[in-house]
Amino acid sequence: MSRFLISGRLWHGLRFAIGTLSVFPVRVEHVDRQVAGQAMTVAPAVGLVLGLVAGLPLGLPAPPLLGAALAVGLLAVLTRGLHLDGLADLADGLGSGKPADQALNIMKKSDIGPFGVMALVFTLVVQVAALAEAGFAALVTACVAGRLALTWACRASVPAARPEGLGATVAGTVRPSAPWLVTLAALLASAAFGLSIDCHVWDGGPASWAREATAWLPAFLALPLGLLTGLAASLLLLRRARRRLGGITGDVLGALVETATAATLVACALLG
Repeated sequence: MSRFLISGRLWHGLRFAIGTLSVFPVRVEHVDRQVAGQAMTVAPAVGLVLGLVAGLPLGLPAPPLLGAALAVGLLAVLTRGLHLDGLADLADGLGSGKPADQALNIMKKSDIGPFGVMALVFTLVVQVAALAEAGFAALVTACVAGRLALTWACRASVPAARPEGLGATVAGTVRPSAPWLVTLAALLASAAFGLSIDCHVWDGGPASWAREATAWLPAFLALPLGLLTGLAASLLLLRRARRRLGGITGDVLGALVETATAATLVACALLG
């Protein structure tokens, strides 16, 4: 009986993760804190699917920069632009220099201020430029890293900044050991993907859209290091948000996703 309960919660968690983190139409029938914890634990798997789909424009017979712009645009559509919106809101809140309660009120407003605009433009430009150099495998890794940041942000030691909203629903729901285990799995998967690229397993397929890692490191090292770089960047932002706001909100989570994605792409572009 307990096995069925666990599998049921996992199924509900996967549906909640897909429905929250993507545009894919999924019926979410049941949500509680246990389901939310499962959702944030499996979030990197959703990132994997998003990366695979968003990377399709990179296979078009077009200049790399154009393909990268189309891929980043498609990724924004696939996530309904929610993570970008969160990035802009957090930038406005932190950039205001106001106390936590006032900064949170600024973040709730529907308009975007100058800090939000600058953060959006800078992040999107960096993502497109880095992706044009790094390629398909880096995009998939970056999307996984972005959702891995959610797993770490929702661990038990991180509180919510508000008593309501998405942040309150998912804050503190991930078991302490889960982020480490999921990170290990993501590192092994990215290393295996990179090794398959180094061994030319995917020649003629999607993975060949990536630039081979010949300048500095082979792909089986560059991709895991890129993932760790993205995760580290998101954890630094999470630390800043906790100090200024007292915890996480839905906007903070969105900003973490975009930060980890951009940092991973930059690292992969530089290392590969």
